[in-house]
Amino acid sequence: MATFLYRLGRLSFRRRRYVLLLWVGVLVAVGFGAARAPAAPDDAFSMPGTESQRAFDLLDERFPGTGADGAVARIVFVAPPGQTLTTPENHAAVERVVAAAAASPQVAGTADPFQDGAVSTDAATAYATVSYTVIGDDLTDATKEALRTAVADGQAAGLTVELGGDALTTRPGAGGVTEAVGIAVAAIVLLVTFGSLAAAGLPLLTAIVSVGVGIASIMALASILGLSSTTSTLAMMLGLAVGIDYAVFIVSRYREERARGLEPRDAAAVAAGTAGSSVVFAGLTVVIALAGLFIVGVPTLTKMGLAAAGTVGVAVLVALTLVPALLGFFPRAVLPRAARRTTRRTGRRGPNAGTRWANLIVRRPLPVLVLAVLALVAIALPVLDLRLGTAGDEAKPTSTTERRAYDDLAAGFGPGFNGPLTIVVDAAGSGDARAAVGAAAERIGATPGVVSVSAARFNAAGDTAVFTAVPATGPSEAATRDLVHTIRAQRAAVTAATGVTFQVTGTTAVNIDIAQKVQDALVPYLAIVVGLAFLLLLVLFRSVLVPLKAALGFLLSVLAALGAVVAVFQWGWLAGLIGLDQTGPIMSMMPIFMVGIVFGLAMDYEVFLVARIREAHVHGESAREAIASGFGYSARVVVAAALIMMAVFAGFVGTAEPIIKMIGFGLATAVLLDAFVVRMTIVPAVLALLGEKAWWIPRRLDRVLPHIDVEGETLHRPTGVAPAVAAPVTGREDPVALESTSAR
Repeated sequence: MATFLYRLGRLSFRRRRYVLLLWVGVLVAVGFGAARAPAAPDDAFSMPGTESQRAFDLLDERFPGTGADGAVARIVFVAPPGQTLTTPENHAAVERVVAAAAASPQVAGTADPFQDGAVSTDAATAYATVSYTVIGDDLTDATKEALRTAVADGQAAGLTVELGGDALTTRPGAGGVTEAVGIAVAAIVLLVTFGSLAAAGLPLLTAIVSVGVGIASIMALASILGLSSTTSTLAMMLGLAVGIDYAVFIVSRYREERARGLEPRDAAAVAAGTAGSSVVFAGLTVVIALAGLFIVGVPTLTKMGLAAAGTVGVAVLVALTLVPALLGFFPRAVLPRAARRTTRRTGRRGPNAGTRWANLIVRRPLPVLVLAVLALVAIALPVLDLRLGTAGDEAKPTSTTERRAYDDLAAGFGPGFNGPLTIVVDAAGSGDARAAVGAAAERIGATPGVVSVSAARFNAAGDTAVFTAVPATGPSEAATRDLVHTIRAQRAAVTAATGVTFQVTGTTAVNIDIAQKVQDALVPYLAIVVGLAFLLLLVLFRSVLVPLKAALGFLLSVLAALGAVVAVFQWGWLAGLIGLDQTGPIMSMMPIFMVGIVFGLAMDYEVFLVARIREAHVHGESAREAIASGFGYSARVVVAAALIMMAVFAGFVGTAEPIIKMIGFGLATAVLLDAFVVRMTIVPAVLALLGEKAWWIPRRLDRVLPHIDVEGETLHRPTGVAPAVAAPVTGREDPVALESTSAR
């Protein structure tokens, strides 16, 4: 592989104009395709194999054209203090608001609060439900304006009118001021690391190309592959992060080879053959982790994973071709200023912060290892209290009308009113459907924990009915989850007694089913992803213990990151520092997201650090000396790469959407813990304790495994130029001067 990538890098450097034109052409082509492509399809969420989804499918079949998946607006009315909504003036105001909101051809139906009994016992609170035939994104401006005007008219009449539901909910975008700040921080880190505007700008430029090609391709193929408008969010987040990192590693290796005296073309080729090999393997681990999301069985999650995996693949191709090509345009500009002013060369590197850190750990590996592991375990302890769910309007700031509507309904009708259970009854086999449905509703209403059930609504054929059951507890409480399981457990008895069967769905039941499906899929997902990555690392490092150590270190870092997420978003620790207004359960998809994404990123650092250590070991250094040498070359760049990823992910913490805030915080924390605690601390400690045993592999296995030259042993090097090996730490040499000796 190293030889192939060496030749590819050399060719890209030599034919740099053609490579640049090729990527510009690709970007323009996919951009044109994205602009001409049909709009992305509706972002309809589905959970195949769950009872909630089967109930929705039955509704679509038996209630055609009623928009079971359409948008819903819930208008909440609260009378002025000391008054009720049943007074003539207030009653008339409510009726006017409902009539105005229904004045749209996209309205499927409305529920009048006085006719449907949607008034609290004290008559101070009421709500009207407006159902639409399409999802919120497809509502016309006229429909939305009619709804806003109706609410404003009710407020002008002296009522408190708030709006819940998803009719006017806007989906948060992936871009914004905070994300721009993250990119700016990444640029500063690059500038400080490389000391050159060209070297700092090149990774940013190539990352933008990677993300541009990836996102435009997603948009162009959206209608063909059924990709939704939200598919690109994860692709943008990861594509930007890994795109910068992969370019950083190749540019850094190019500068090292130039400092050793190689010509620009040879340096670019060697960088592509060595650092490029690590990029390929690191990219493969990320792609495996993302593509493996299909195991969960959620189509939306599968599409997001595959789209992000494709964008990461583009980032790898850009790093292997466009980066060497751009180095051809700026062969000296990417070098440090001191290197551009001197012609002195050296093939050896003096001690720097990386070697000193490694030597510090190597001298006391056991205490360092114990302290680091204990720290991660302590941070991970909140995971024991992990509660999965999906935050709704209760997690939004009180400044939003959705949150105020939620609070008003909870105050007027009880905490469980915001999470009603939808019961879909299939009475096709019953002789007297209405009597059978009534008996089923009565039995469900008598279940402990159910406050009330609504009147059943039948379809035109009279063989299917729908009613709601209101729990006594809130949507995210454990008691509500237990209630759903209890009602479902009564199905056989209800069917035997009434001749009808039923299914439980609704937002609350869907969230419960999602959490259960994620929990069931987590272990198989971990096994497959970690197993495949273990095999990749086994081939890469030709060691049994190094891949095992990498997998165990990943588990520590991801559990610690999840523990931090629980402490902040569920317990509320330091929530004010990140602008979190409301705590609650952890998003059901969060563990899968954390496992998949963090595993891929963690393997990046593992590959880049350990590959340099193995390279030094293969070239003759002892196991302990190789640790210091590897850190001397890679520690600074890995730290910069981790800071860049943290900056990109932390940029999403500033968004107002709690889910995106949670993902950004979780990923930034995971990178912090994995890069600095696991890879920079635990890895050298474990390697020092293992010594030569770290590189042990059974002879039979060694003969069977393919030989992939990632250390660059087979690369053609100019006469007199040996592979880079760090010099022994013997004096007070200036590491910056030694590193920056250069090149032509």
